[in-house]
Amino acid sequence: MAGNLRARDIMTGGVQCVGAHQSLKDAAQMMRDLKVGALPICGDNNKLTGMITDRDIVIKCCAEGIDPATVQAGSMQSKVHWIDADADASDVLRAMETHRIKRLPVIDVKGGHQLVGMITEANLAKTLNDAQIAEFDRRVYATA
Repeated sequence: MAGNLRARDIMTGGVQCVGAHQSLKDAAQMMRDLKVGALPICGDNNKLTGMITDRDIVIKCCAEGIDPATVQAGSMQSKVHWIDADADASDVLRAMETHRIKRLPVIDVKGGHQLVGMITEANLAKTLNDAQIAEFDRRVYATA
């Protein structure tokens, strides 16, 4: 990675949250409209409380015969890993590899602990060299 890059330099800004009290149907419609496969979940204080994926909705709700309009997004959230906007790019990569995640929310710790962006594989592809991309893929997608 280029020297001195920070998480805020790599991320995509303007990320939208689904509210913890909104339904999974709302979350699915937001994903469709935004053309994304995952959304951060924000609580009443507009702070990150979790993440939800399209796969979560399908596997944990629809496949179980549950109406997604009757389930709150916050009830489906799983543990969320995030990174400080000022973290070094190598810390971003390490966090994504360690937790084997493809999406990493970026929080501005100094700015009120607000969600300011998301780092995805596409962001990494624009930043990493070929060897780093191969190593990332090996660590995140390896079956262990």
